[in-house]
Amino acid sequence: MEYSESLKKNRDFKTVYGNGKSRANKYLVMYVMKNGTEKNRIGISVSKKVGNSVVRHHLTRLIREIYRLNEHHFKKGLDIIFIVRVNAKKIDYHTLEKALMHVADIHRVLEKSRNEQNE
Repeated sequence: MEYSESLKKNRDFKTVYGNGKSRANKYLVMYVMKNGTEKNRIGISVSKKVGNSVVRHHLTRLIREIYRLNEHHFKKGLDIIFIVRVNAKKIDYHTLEKALMHVADIHRVLEKSRNEQNE
């Protein structure tokens, strides 16, 4: 399995913010843009409004792990940025996983729709 890389440079984030498409739900905002490669690049942004560094880093680790476990469902060749909203501070892992997969489904970046997976 090809593993995703991280978006780290500010210019990469700005490019995705400027040229990518965004969709959101109650807990997450997701920006997606094609990157022209065979790998996905993932960026995670958690504002200081969400909480102190412990809370922010915890949410970052949760998002990274949820994506890692579900990476095989995502189409390849995308730059993806997840922005965590303040409401996500108090939710559990499973709710955050549902929120992430929901916003990915809205973007149509999943290989199969979630309905096909359940059948």
